[in-house]
This record gives sequence, structure tokens and C-alpha cells, in this order.
Amino acid sequence: MPSEVVRELARQRLLGLTIPPEYGGSGADTWTLAQVLERLAFGSLAVATLVAVHLSVAAAPIEARGTPAQKERYLPALAQGTMVGAFGLTEPAVGSDAQRLQTRYRRQDGKFVLEGTKMFITNGKSAGVVLTFATRDPSLGARGISAFLVPQNTPGFVSGQRLEKMGLRGSETMELVFQDCELPLEALLGEEGQGFAIAMDALEGGRIGIAACSLGVADAALEALRTGLPTYPEPWQRSILARSFVEVEAARALVEKAARLKDAREEFSGAASAAKLYASQAAFRVASWGLDALGWEAVDRSGRHRMEQLFRDARVLSIVEGTTEIQERILGRRLLDRQAPGPA
Repeated sequence: MPSEVVRELARQRLLGLTIPPEYGGSGADTWTLAQVLERLAFGSLAVATLVAVHLSVAAAPIEARGTPAQKERYLPALAQGTMVGAFGLTEPAVGSDAQRLQTRYRRQDGKFVLEGTKMFITNGKSAGVVLTFATRDPSLGARGISAFLVPQNTPGFVSGQRLEKMGLRGSETMELVFQDCELPLEALLGEEGQGFAIAMDALEGGRIGIAACSLGVADAALEALRTGLPTYPEPWQRSILARSFVEVEAARALVEKAARLKDAREEFSGAASAAKLYASQAAFRVASWGLDALGWEAVDRSGRHRMEQLFRDARVLSIVEGTTEIQERILGRRLLDRQAPGPA
């Protein structure tokens, strides 16, 4: 992604959108963020993803759990865009089951030392700080996991390979390696053993952001379909257009519901999962139907039509911030809990 794009995001104060004003941000609510992410994703999912990760799963946990010193160190820089944030949870052999992560930490000579590898980390190379999760002992499961704020250029912390993906190619997705990576004790976010809870809280809010990004991609695919059809489309093409419109409108309603519940400080976990599950699938369905309706021009890689790129970009949305299967598990558990009559 061109560096001038990031500078423009900072100039328009979008990188500090939800960060409190006392730290240089705008203090916007979740629904405002969702609308911004939708419009950014309409133009570029890669740009929207950078902002979503930066705010939802990097800045938000620091605001929620950070010490005054940590907030003063990181939040103003994140708000001004002089520093971009990243979220280091996923590992080469550990995806959905974060309790099984293998990156280790130990206390040594009054410091923390990290050892391990992270994979598929958005903003990984250019991030000024990576919220990184490691375990004291893998056998402890969730109880052994802690969260650490790892600044760029920390000795023992290096960016590995950049991952070339079928879609979302403008988004920087990296392998991160920690080798005898020494951190001061004040790098710990929250308390030892709270890392899993910090990660899950961040992902709950992050799902609304990814749902909004999915909505933007679905809407872009709908617009590409509408403008790409001939003046007098066939009846089956008109049916695809109508079906796609309903998908986008349904996704928008679920995203708004989840965002407004979070802003009202009501229980929003189920609504976030529902929005993320539906919107991510809607983006892929609309882009896929668009390929069917527009024919060979839509799959031509020459760039004459945008639908091919939207189709490739949409595929990742059902994976990031919790897969479709994880969202179904969350919703199913809530629906079967007699104390929780519904997913919202």
C-alpha cells in the first residue's frame, strides 16, 4: 500500500477515529466506525482492513487495559498516525483455537523474554507496536496466556516473510519472529494470565469492524453488477441483481444492530457474531453471483472489470476475526443457553 494512502488516512483523522480526544483522537462511537469502514471497503478492502485492525484490535485493547503510561506512550501516536498498530495472535499451526498458541514467554533477570512465530499478521512489518500474545506454559491453556506491547525495532523481534495472497493483496500480511526478544516488565498489557480474555474482548469488537468491511465489499459488488449489466438484462440477471440487493440490505441491518448494541453498552457478542457471519458470506455470494451475471468480462484479469478482484478479496472475510464455524459455534451456544433467549 502506498505510504501516501496511510498519510492521507492520518490527515483525515481516520486513524484516530475511535481513540478518546484526550489522546488526540476523535472519540467516535462504534456505529460511526462501522460506517467509515464500510465506505473505505467499498473503495479498497485493504485500506479498510488496515484501519479496522489498527483501531479495533490494537488501539482499543490499549485504551481498555493499558496503564496510564502505556496509554500516553501509544495512543497519541496511534491517533496521529505516526504509528500503526497490529494484533499478533495467529500462529503457523494455531488459528481458531487460540488457547493452543505456542509462542512462549518467561521472566528472566527482571524482564520478559519472548520466543516463537506469528503468522498472517496484518500491518505486521510497518506497525509501530504489535499487541502480541504468548503463553507461560502451553499446558495451562487460556490461563497461561499473557499480552505484551512489542514496539517495532525491539531486539529479537523481526519481520519474516511477506505472505502473497490470492486476494486482499494491498494489505500487508506478515510472518513475525521472536528470538530471545527481551521486553521490560512494563510491556505487559493487563496482568499475567489475562491475555486470552484481552484477545477475546478485542475480537468481539473487531468482528463488527470486519462485518462492516464485508458490507462495503458486498455493496461494491452490487454496484459493479448494476453498472455492468447490459441496458436490457435477461430476467435471470435481474433476479441476481435483486437477490444481491437484499443480501446487502440484510447485512447492513445486522451490522447496525451490533454496533448500536455495543455503543449502548448492552450485550453485543451474539449480534457481532451474527453480523460477521452473515455479512462475510453476503460479500462472497454477491461477488460470486456477479461473476455469473456478467460473464467472461468479469473474470478477465486485465482489470477491465472490478468483480474479479472483489471475488478474490471477499474470500478472506469468512476467515479473519473468527471463522464462519466459530461464529456458528458462538451463536449456537447462546441460542441453547436457557438464560439467553436469543443471539442479540
